Amino acid sequence: MTTAPLSRGPGPLDGVLVLDFSRVLSGPHCARMLTDLGANVIKIEPPEGDMTRFAVPRVNSIASYFAQQNVGKRNISVDLRRPEAVALLRRLAKRADVVLENFRPGVMARMGLSYSDLAADNPRLVYAAISGYGQTGPWNGRRAYAPVVGAESGFTYGQGMGRGGQFANDVYSHADVYTSLECCSAILAALYQREQTGLGQSIDVSMCETMLYVNEHLHWELSDIRDDLDDEVPSFAPSDFPVLPTGEGHTVVVSGHPAARGTFEHYIAAMGRPELASDARFATVSARRANLAALVDEMRVWAMTFTDLDKIEAVLADNGLAMGVLRSSAEVAGTEWAQSRDAIAEISDRGDGTFSVPNSPWKFSGAATGVRGVPAYRGEHNREVLHELLDLSDRELDALETTGVLTSRVPKRT
Repeated sequence: MTTAPLSRGPGPLDGVLVLDFSRVLSGPHCARMLTDLGANVIKIEPPEGDMTRFAVPRVNSIASYFAQQNVGKRNISVDLRRPEAVALLRRLAKRADVVLENFRPGVMARMGLSYSDLAADNPRLVYAAISGYGQTGPWNGRRAYAPVVGAESGFTYGQGMGRGGQFANDVYSHADVYTSLECCSAILAALYQREQTGLGQSIDVSMCETMLYVNEHLHWELSDIRDDLDDEVPSFAPSDFPVLPTGEGHTVVVSGHPAARGTFEHYIAAMGRPELASDARFATVSARRANLAALVDEMRVWAMTFTDLDKIEAVLADNGLAMGVLRSSAEVAGTEWAQSRDAIAEISDRGDGTFSVPNSPWKFSGAATGVRGVPAYRGEHNREVLHELLDLSDRELDALETTGVLTSRVPKRT
């Protein structure tokens, strides 16, 4: 693990100013990406705080969940119900390159902070809005979190059918994080287009459309082609790839469908069992699909003969098959590979300790990327940001704090 620096050299987005109005996960992770790419990201937080601040565990009044998604951002906290606060934010938006929000459609407009409101004063602004079902359409007003969108988009159904009809919410918030990635890609594309045209634009990214977009099997699920497929494995069917316990107590996952033409031959070659090709149960793709459990049982017996992970991986690799060891996230974080790649970073817990969080996955040859800085307290940078960007005086800042336009919760140190 590496200790995250407070600052790095210039990143690819050095000089890009981002106002991050988002909360929880879909927007904050997108803004964390922009931060790690070198953008100057300012999180705009209401007096009640981002709900992830109240997640556990917490150390020094910082939740590790909040820290992972918001490290490196500066933070200002304003009461958005106050016209004076909206006026301040509109002034900040005149200076901004990007505004990111994930409220339900219409919320920003009701505050006077919609794209049309802000672009009137800053036509170069790139304004990205994440929502459950999009800014338009019959579902645009629905509340949406990742489990809800997982259900509505077919993701939870598909997972359940792959597990014999046992439906359950996934432990990971796929719809949030996938949408973060798609939104960040869109922001980068819009910034590039602005270089050509001089104009910004609005971006509407929905979680539900994202889940359809990242579903690599949707082409098959929407197809009415069902004839003449007995001798094929449609859409690769990765849920059928074998999970094999080995003789020394580990479990490995092998990539490739055992029944598929071509892949089956790799498996039996690796096992040294060429005679299985003549077994009536495995002689054709359709027979192998019908007898998949029996075929995997043969593989389980074979895998149990290995007491060395390197040896079983070498045998599989020699026969064109990739293998991975079934690990927990904590286990992979402790591997030599993770250490060599700086995959995990240690960030300050705002005391004497650290949180372990994932580092960004990019390695640029000509720019500095990766986690930087510390997780901020709510409103910690009110005065710094507003003096720096709007040239507000101490007297003006004092008045905004006194009237409750600016709020903060920064623990006092003794």
